[in-house]
Amino acid sequence: MFISLPNSSDTKMTKTNTFLKVDGENIVRDGKPIVLKGAALGGWMNMENFITGYPGHEHQVRRELLKVLGKEKYDFFFDKFLEYFFTEADAAFFASLGLNCIRLPVNYRHFEDDMAPGVFKEEGFKHLDRVIDLCAKYGIYTVIDLHAAPGAQNIDWHSDGGTNQALFWVHKDFQDRTVAIWEHLARHYCDNTWVAGYNPLNEPTDEEHTRLPAFYARVEKAIRAIDPHHILFLDGNTFGMDFRAFTEPLPNCVYAVHDYSNYGFPNPPEEFTGTKEQIEFHERAFERKIEFMKKIGGPVWNGEFGPVYQQASDGIPDWEDMNDRRYAVLECQLGIYAKSHTSWSIWLYKDIGFQGMTYVNPDSAYIKLIQPFLTKKRPMADWLRAAAPSIDNRYPKMWRSERHLTRIVRNCLLADELCCEYAAYFADKSEAELEELARSFALENCVKRERLNAILQEDGRRGEI
Repeated sequence: MFISLPNSSDTKMTKTNTFLKVDGENIVRDGKPIVLKGAALGGWMNMENFITGYPGHEHQVRRELLKVLGKEKYDFFFDKFLEYFFTEADAAFFASLGLNCIRLPVNYRHFEDDMAPGVFKEEGFKHLDRVIDLCAKYGIYTVIDLHAAPGAQNIDWHSDGGTNQALFWVHKDFQDRTVAIWEHLARHYCDNTWVAGYNPLNEPTDEEHTRLPAFYARVEKAIRAIDPHHILFLDGNTFGMDFRAFTEPLPNCVYAVHDYSNYGFPNPPEEFTGTKEQIEFHERAFERKIEFMKKIGGPVWNGEFGPVYQQASDGIPDWEDMNDRRYAVLECQLGIYAKSHTSWSIWLYKDIGFQGMTYVNPDSAYIKLIQPFLTKKRPMADWLRAAAPSIDNRYPKMWRSERHLTRIVRNCLLADELCCEYAAYFADKSEAELEELARSFALENCVKRERLNAILQEDGRRGEI
């Protein structure tokens, strides 16, 4: 028998003395299996460019905003941004959908600085504690996810490395610092039963494949010495999709996949119409990703998935029909997860209109301020494959030449230059104006993506399985 999710009428459930744990193929609470269903609070304590509209990497745009605003206004603005991004209203809304778990991506820079490694900043816990406590008040579990580790554990922008290299894997010092950060977090949350567990690395990309399992064994041992109770949620290699080098499972650990569908993004292989062949394609893709979990007889957590959506402002005539097809992809995936009792966390809860369950109103102060920046177009060249055909064999191979070019030229070189331009929009703003910009992210100033939320609510309120 499976425990489903708390009914929306059961909000403000503030007490639990039981840690979640792994028991065979299930996550259990009080000995009964529970399926965790929810979303990620991406763009909050780990900001991402497409989520909030800035270019490049978080530390780059923060650097330029600090220059423009000065220390006092800089601290004020980001404190207010973190506050308004998730308040009690968000927790109540989330619980009303029958969802019971929020993944909290965090950036290591909230806890230590590169110029003072190992010196922990207690203020890093201010908003993390606040949101974890708010979620607990409404019966919502949380998973703490180190989305950006020292040195960058993956080659994409969301690890906030500033380059296209995952230096985490080639400098032991970065790994040592990450272990110390997790020891720091474990000391703080070891007694919190509303924390479902820890996600030590988001979407690692270890080109040699063997260093990731070795690091997991090390960090698991370090965390358990301080906190023997909490589950560890361990992402597969190559953005959560590759378990080829994994062998014996670690105790009380859930192995995690990320299951994005190409049918949920622009330029799909073909239009999704829900044919038998298309459904079987998604079933095969998911079965391949969870083969290791089935082999070891363990539970599955899908830490990220979800389509992106178009708006009328995108200028696409059939944008509503396009969105209908993407919602159909989502429903297809949720049906697959239900059959295997897979826990899941959709990407994502809140943004500026690309993918979120909620998004900042186009008429808000923030969107009005940066709208000229958002509408700029910069075409990319397609000469790379002709100049260097071997680019298609570069790790990770599924990126192909176009995506390698985009990541290095647009997300690194071009974006670093554009950070100055973005920051200039904030010049000479008063604290009152900065607070108004931050308040744009408050739920009352956001639009709820009703169709998406209805689909999630229907799945979240499934009865006992």
